[in-house]
Amino acid sequence: MTERENSYMDAKRSLVHNWLMKSRRDLLSAKRLARGPEPYLDTAIYHCQQSVEKAIKGWLVYHDQPFGKTHDLRLLVTQASEVDARFTDWFDIAVQVSPYATAYRYPGEVLEPIEDEYKQTFKAASKFYEFICSLLPFELSAPEK
Repeated sequence: MTERENSYMDAKRSLVHNWLMKSRRDLLSAKRLARGPEPYLDTAIYHCQQSVEKAIKGWLVYHDQPFGKTHDLRLLVTQASEVDARFTDWFDIAVQVSPYATAYRYPGEVLEPIEDEYKQTFKAASKFYEFICSLLPFELSAPEK
């Protein structure tokens, strides 16, 4: 491999790792925001959506798949399934979690999800993150120290 190719691979690995690190931190943020006497479930559920979005974008970067500026998880999962058919099993999760990019971010009739809605979404986002990590080399998804 040439020096230029090595440099490209190092940069790509770093970018993938950073996407996954941000995804993991979104999950951790969601967990913290949902705890305590005054949980912020609206913000916590948003971070669940962000975790899924960032994890799949990291996977797409790893596979040299360009993606547009989107928060639509259904679109991203469909794109990923064109490379790896296992993603079709995650389409329902994408449908479930995708709306939380905006659902509770702005004033409306309902200001935040109920606790069960948050818990189901957190569980789905956590499983999706684990799925993505299982598809990539360990060093890319390992938490920072």
